[in-house]
Amino acid sequence: MSENPASKVQEKNSEKETSIPEETISNSLSPEFEDDANNELKENEIPKNIPAADESSSRVNKNDLENAGFTLDEFASLLSKYDYNFKPGDIVNGTVFALESKGAMIDIGAKTAAFMPMQEVSINRVEGLSDVLQPSEIREFFIMTEENEDGQLSLSIRRIEYQRAWERVRQLQKEDATIYSEVFATNRGGALVRVEGLRGFIPGSHISTRKAKEELVADFLPLKFLEVDEERNRLVLSHRRALVERKMNRLEVGEVVVGAVRGIKPYGAFIDIGGVSGLLHISEISHEHIETPHSVLNVNDQMKVMIIDLDAERGRISLSTKALEPEPGDMLTDPQKVFDKAEEMAARYKQMLLEQAEEGEDPIAVMTI
Repeated sequence: MSENPASKVQEKNSEKETSIPEETISNSLSPEFEDDANNELKENEIPKNIPAADESSSRVNKNDLENAGFTLDEFASLLSKYDYNFKPGDIVNGTVFALESKGAMIDIGAKTAAFMPMQEVSINRVEGLSDVLQPSEIREFFIMTEENEDGQLSLSIRRIEYQRAWERVRQLQKEDATIYSEVFATNRGGALVRVEGLRGFIPGSHISTRKAKEELVADFLPLKFLEVDEERNRLVLSHRRALVERKMNRLEVGEVVVGAVRGIKPYGAFIDIGGVSGLLHISEISHEHIETPHSVLNVNDQMKVMIIDLDAERGRISLSTKALEPEPGDMLTDPQKVFDKAEEMAARYKQMLLEQAEEGEDPIAVMTI
């Protein structure tokens, strides 16, 4: 095969450029630096047989990853960890970037902006989105649905507030706390209030006030919890229990108080004593047998009664006039005499109970005989 002339010229030029007389090297470098210079020249040499960028040998293949102890499946699994996977029920952080007439656009890092409808902005009534949200605000959102056909998610703040409100109410009930809430409406059965944003109901039988029920709107009432049931969405409260508890802190069994008859039932009469209602059972009106309380009492009658039981848990005060009768049957024949001698009879009654207690008898049981 004939040699390429151009190749010969290249070789000669290369020899001229790289050929250095040995004496020049020995004169230029002292012996102690000669080894270092040779090593540096070797390090700077371009390696032979480097593949071009478009050659298949320059690409990483499956075998290379397997030899490295890292498979393609493992690599795909690692990548999936950085792919957002949003599910209904998740709570995520998002940034508000647009407030619209029907809702807000929220950036939560999904493929497209998520949307929060106006009705999901709060558990409370609001006039507009700007009452609750501001552009660029970062806060938590509840994911309500899967992505729609456009890849968009639906969000809610109301769901988060709803969950946390029930948690708070359950804790208040556990602590047997007294709360204050405003009546915003009344109906045939009672009054409606809001507690932590939740709608609560006060049955008419648990409202203790001289006002007509319709006049309670906008009034703030002290309340105790009767029922807290998130599954059935039932939040029932008692005004009477709250008042009884407050009143009980100043009352004691055996005390005589002045009250007014507010209602009469076949089983007894309800007596208002300082804003709370106590029950004067038919069996506690007199030592004599009574067919019906209506035969002895009238609504709005002023009378003195003695407290014979305080049940804070049930919000009940039990009363008696029988214990105040100077003579059995006086409540039927001379109620004014019972009124006038009430404190004297109460003192005697207390002394009798103390004596019976010293003898080992239960004073409470004696009171209710």
